[in-house]
Amino acid sequence: MALFRIIFGAVLISFSGIWVSLSGVAPEVSAFYRVFFGALLLFMASLFAGELRRPRLVTIGLATVTALMFAVDLWCWHSSISFIGPGLSTILANMQVFILAGVSIIFFRVPVSTPLLIAPPLAFGGLALIVWPEWQTIGASFQKGVFLGLAAAFFYALYLLSLRRLQRLYGGSSLFYPLMLVSAISSILLGVLALLRNTSLAIPTSHSLGALVALAFLSQVVGWVLITTSLPRVVPAVAGLALLLQPALAFVWDVVIFQRPTTPLNWFGVALTIMAIYGGMAASNRKPMVSTITE
Repeated sequence: MALFRIIFGAVLISFSGIWVSLSGVAPEVSAFYRVFFGALLLFMASLFAGELRRPRLVTIGLATVTALMFAVDLWCWHSSISFIGPGLSTILANMQVFILAGVSIIFFRVPVSTPLLIAPPLAFGGLALIVWPEWQTIGASFQKGVFLGLAAAFFYALYLLSLRRLQRLYGGSSLFYPLMLVSAISSILLGVLALLRNTSLAIPTSHSLGALVALAFLSQVVGWVLITTSLPRVVPAVAGLALLLQPALAFVWDVVIFQRPTTPLNWFGVALTIMAIYGGMAASNRKPMVSTITE
């Protein structure tokens, strides 16, 4: 049952990029409503769970740093989607696994194993098989999307490191409250970004509203809760494999829904990259978490 919940959560989160594309709004707008609606839902969950409390000054400071990393990550990732589509952008964002593995080696003295040395070159080799044909033919916009996807991976890794420190302040006693704080502050930061970019936060159509609500409710909150609450009950290696459904399915949905042109060589690159991501995750000897494999 716990494994099924992880799988179902990964499937829900795999639609994140699809909802962003279907919303038809600017990247900062979709990112804003993702965390704004998410904060409202998490507030209600925190209230129901009895987790609401007055935050300490240190909590507010750390939550603000975490929210800044999350806001930049979301803006980069949502912008990347507009250039290269939800499938490839999701795979790129999940390359943060290698950044976290590097942090584990440098700061937590995790032994450097052969799989950990092999995984990054394999991942970038697979990535080259996916992007190289379009890199030259489409040009600057596609290249910008790839760099934004990699930037999202970098800031997502920083966000995860900050979020773990924030969660440790509560000693694992609060499931919803830390993420609610981060989501709320992130929404403020993204709202300011929209204001600076002269971007209206108005939701243009009911179609856009439905996509944004689905993004926040199904992908941002329900999928995250399903996976987070189920991970302790599943063997880490099995959980890690299940979580790989998220980037894999994101690419599949991109092909099926948006008819992304994909060759057999591209599919081989996708498979190679995803296997390398799992190798980087497993070789760093970390227990898989929802945040280590999802966007």
